[in-house]
Amino acid sequence: MSYSFFATLSRMKYIDRWALMRNAREENLSEHSLEVAMIAHALCTIGNKRYGKNLNAEKAALIGLYHDASEIITGDMPTPVKYRTTSLRKAYKEVEAVAEDQLLCMLPEDLRPVYAEIFSYEETDADEAYLRKLVKAADKFSALIKCMEEKEAGNLEFRTAELTTRESIEKMSRELPEVRDFLIDFLPSYGNTLDELIGRQES
Repeated sequence: MSYSFFATLSRMKYIDRWALMRNAREENLSEHSLEVAMIAHALCTIGNKRYGKNLNAEKAALIGLYHDASEIITGDMPTPVKYRTTSLRKAYKEVEAVAEDQLLCMLPEDLRPVYAEIFSYEETDADEAYLRKLVKAADKFSALIKCMEEKEAGNLEFRTAELTTRESIEKMSRELPEVRDFLIDFLPSYGNTLDELIGRQES
């Protein structure tokens, strides 16, 4: 018997984000998920190394990779719509859960529990709850980076999204020191030229 879980996930590259906005460069779900995974891992690593936490950075990266997988089935709903009212937010969470269950059913039964734990929003302990907050922060950082890139390309379509996303991250940074550190140590480099990023090599 053949299982379609990974073949279905491979279609993440066909799901465009920010579909209702004019984009200087389109961003697909695969790109976004990779960036979230990398930033989530970094945030947990900062927590462990600088603040004595015991966070599973590898699990955070996995959660980041799969955090929007349900959108293969549901599509990408714009944030202002998704979070407009409590009832809409609840309804969309239910839709996401159904889509995730559908994806899990594409796996052999012996593998499903492993991926169900990645998809699950149940927080079994304080470390797990904190880890998922950092993954959410990584998701916000990825959105902010997209907004910054669009502005650098001369596209003002994202100016409101940049403002609200930055405000959300700054609010998170007051509770999560890892977010504050990433904001200070790493975010300013985004938008730099390649020469500025790697430094000019003297001949």
